[in-house]
Amino acid sequence: MKISIVAIGKLARSPETELVKTYAERAGAAGRALGLGPVEVIEVESRKPGKAAEAEALRPHLADGPPGGKWVIACDEHGQARPSRAFAEEIAALRDRGVRRVVFLIGGADGLDPALLGQADGRLAFGPQTWPHAMARAMLAEQVYRAVTILAGSPYHRD
Repeated sequence: MKISIVAIGKLARSPETELVKTYAERAGAAGRALGLGPVEVIEVESRKPGKAAEAEALRPHLADGPPGGKWVIACDEHGQARPSRAFAEEIAALRDRGVRRVVFLIGGADGLDPALLGQADGRLAFGPQTWPHAMARAMLAEQVYRAVTILAGSPYHRD
């Protein structure tokens, strides 16, 4: 099952960018034997400001695959925060149901367009705090890697 992190905005070279890249590569490598990966990070630029324009820039990345072949999870402050083990179990359940691609969406500074949120199959929150987008990407990539290691029985995660 392919895992995509699709985010508005391109990050400059930074420690967060390196973290995202490192965790995505680790998750892809460790997940291969589990039927998880590759993990890709897609950065999307909107030509106009605002949630609606950002949604239009994100939509083409949701179009591929047959119905039921992909699952979209919107990263949203009003979503559900999950413990790491529950997040891993959700990823495994999607894989086991035959979902071919999971797409995580990260919006711009004002969040995701309500219409796009309505099209998502689920919502994920990173807790009640507000996080910079670069950190949200890094935290999501790390949690994807952590989910893979949990499913692989690796000692990386400790309860």
